[in-house]
Amino acid sequence: MQKQFVIAIRVSNRFGVLTRVSAMFSRRGFNIDSLTVSPTETDGVSRITVTMQGDDYARNQMIKQLSKLNEVLEICEMKSDSSVIREMALVKIKCDSATRQDIITTANVFRANIIDYGTDSMVIIVTGESTKLDAFIKLMKPFEILEMCRTGAVALERGEDCLRHKDMEYINSLKINRE
Repeated sequence: MQKQFVIAIRVSNRFGVLTRVSAMFSRRGFNIDSLTVSPTETDGVSRITVTMQGDDYARNQMIKQLSKLNEVLEICEMKSDSSVIREMALVKIKCDSATRQDIITTANVFRANIIDYGTDSMVIIVTGESTKLDAFIKLMKPFEILEMCRTGAVALERGEDCLRHKDMEYINSLKINRE
């Protein structure tokens, strides 16, 4: 049975790491639904969040294959019941005096923020779970979406659990290699 999985990967921030990680998916014949990369609170470490469709075998294979890459410090499946998983979308919507208030009301219902307000369009930022963004976009379509940009998922584990166990080992290895 196909499910969506969110996998968080902490990697050393080096040239070509993202290419090697994404190539691992394509070599195994798995599609990446979304991919988000950013620096972390630790210098020299980045976090890659990948969403993919597949069964348990596919998930296990990807985690096993990714863990073989030298630059990968830690991998964790972000389960929805023990993680906070969110996306963001910027949506530019055509508006005029007749539709403006309906758009603002809808944005308020979704706790979205208007970040650019013009006479003929507005840009709204909405964050939340994927289903929330899908619902917002569906409601905005009749007003005419002029342009849209959507991030991939970002995720953190709830509570004190976090992906930092190997960071100190990595940082210490950098210090040894510099001496």
